[in-house]
Amino acid sequence: MTDAPVIRTAGLTKLFGGTAAVDHLNLEIRKGEIYGLVGPDGSGKTMVMRLLTAILAPTSGDAWVAGHSILNEGESIKARIGYMSQRFGLYEELSVMENILFYADLYDVPAKERPERIQRLLSFSNLTPFKERLAGRLSGGMKQKLGLACALIHTPEILFLDEPTNGVDPVSRRDFWKILYDLLKQDITILISTSYLDEAERCTRIGLIYQGRILIEDDPSIIRRSLGIPMVEIWPEDARRAMEIAGTLPGVQRVSIYGDRLHITLESKEILGRVLEEIGKNHIAVKGSREIVPSLEDIFISMVESQ
Repeated sequence: MTDAPVIRTAGLTKLFGGTAAVDHLNLEIRKGEIYGLVGPDGSGKTMVMRLLTAILAPTSGDAWVAGHSILNEGESIKARIGYMSQRFGLYEELSVMENILFYADLYDVPAKERPERIQRLLSFSNLTPFKERLAGRLSGGMKQKLGLACALIHTPEILFLDEPTNGVDPVSRRDFWKILYDLLKQDITILISTSYLDEAERCTRIGLIYQGRILIEDDPSIIRRSLGIPMVEIWPEDARRAMEIAGTLPGVQRVSIYGDRLHITLESKEILGRVLEEIGKNHIAVKGSREIVPSLEDIFISMVESQ
């Protein structure tokens, strides 16, 4: 991986009426990394993708993808990227092979190069046994793999993936990410958007986006250590009642529920004893507690609440 950015934005902004869908975005993504744009629905992820792929024009600012400006070199950008949108245009009445051939035609892939590329992509995505199956009869995970194969048929330098695993089962998500890691070995740069914070952990770098702005950007492990204040996990018998009690106590900054456990952000470690004491006074047994590193979800909630 080199330090030269293959995607760079400068004050990139997109307004709709008086609302900024993308708000003065400054971003640099280097060759050979997988960068995750992470945030909830409506945070601006898809709009960033559409601007960077030259589908939409910005209100102000500029961006350069593979050295080309999105303002006036859109066709040059499209020739060098693969883009898989949330509703990738597979043709369900066509077979797996016919869909791949359609995109090979669309991207003007030379006829002599097609057999080797198609065979490699079918093998790569484990679709070889299903190449004659209609796309409409594929599972959700297999459709995503086919969409990825179609987006890769012209061997792009940069791959844009807009929430590619949304609604896909956990096993298919794992398989999809294995394919992405294999792509990194080929020095392809990947920009992926996701609302799954567990997927964000798999990226080399992430940007947490909210209301069109990047709140924080770094290696996921560095971001998780960045909160800088103590956080503990406790597992009480009645998590919801314990959350209500803990949330009213002095020195408790935030309480979040995770299944049968609570994550509690404290002003200092010494406050934990008081928290456990108050919960116990309300006849709620606490099975255990431990100090933890905040999750990405904890970080994201903390940053959003501070806006």
